[in-house]
Parts: sequence; structure tokens; C-alpha cells
Amino acid sequence: MELSRLIGFDAQLLSESFWTAFNIFVLFFGLSYLLFNPVRNVLEKRKQKIAGELADAAQDKEAAAAMKAEYESKLREVSKEADAILEEARRKGKAREAEIIEAAKAEAARIVERGNHEVELEKKKALDDMKQELVSIASLMAGKVVAASIDTTVQESLIEETLKEMGESTWQS
Repeated sequence: MELSRLIGFDAQLLSESFWTAFNIFVLFFGLSYLLFNPVRNVLEKRKQKIAGELADAAQDKEAAAAMKAEYESKLREVSKEADAILEEARRKGKAREAEIIEAAKAEAARIVERGNHEVELEKKKALDDMKQELVSIASLMAGKVVAASIDTTVQESLIEETLKEMGESTWQS
């Protein structure tokens, strides 16, 4: 066998080349129809799904940011309300404290006044008792003076006797 040419363009080569090209063409379109298009469709659907999820995530993020801002605003309002309530409670507490102190001072003043009144009553009672004692001493002396004829020696002895009867403690208190 002799090799006259490296590639011979004869009818067989051309027909095999034609059929090979035809088969490649048919396989390409057949596989494209059977494999490539379904894979493209799946990829397209996945792309759309991912795009939808990204859009949903963006919307959720915006909604979360809006809710966060709303909650922070409400938290600030609640904090202001709590501060106002605490301030009101402090104010009422101070007012109540002042009322209690004022009531305690008034009660103390009433107690002191009552004590002073009782002291005055005791003084008056002591004075009345002393007056009664003096009256009884005077009547006792008068009775003894009348009983004995008025004589200076007798009078002095009567006074001494009366004083001894009363005792020294009566005059010291």
C-alpha cells in the first residue's frame, strides 16, 4: 500500500464527513432540546427564585428597619413616660413628706401645749392646796388663840405648837 497522499478527498471521505456533520448537527439540536433547554429552564427558574428571595429579603430588611425605628421611638416615649411618672412620684413623696412633718410638728405642739396646761393645772392645784393648808392653819391658830386668852407668851407658844404639828416638810416643798 502506498501512500500517495496524506488526506485523500475522495467520495467516501466526503460522504462520511457529510454524515458525521449531519449526526453532530442532529445530536446538537436533539441534546439541546432534551438537555440544554431543560437545564436552562431550571437555571432560569432558580435565578428567578433567587431574585425573588433577594427582593423579599430586601423588603423584610426594610420592614425590620422600620419596625426597629418604631420600637426605638416607642422605647424613648416609654422612657420619657417612666421619667415623668418617677418625677411625679418624687414630687408627691416630697409633698407627703412635708405634710407628715407638718402634722408631726402640729402634734408635738399640741403635746407641749397639753403638757404646759397640765403643769399650770398642777401649779394651781398646789396653790389651792397651800391656800387650804394656810386657811386650816389660820383657823387652827385662831381657835387656839380664842381658847386661851390673848397673851403674848401664850400666842408664841401656840404658833410654835402649830408649827410643830404641821411639820417642817410642809414649808420646804
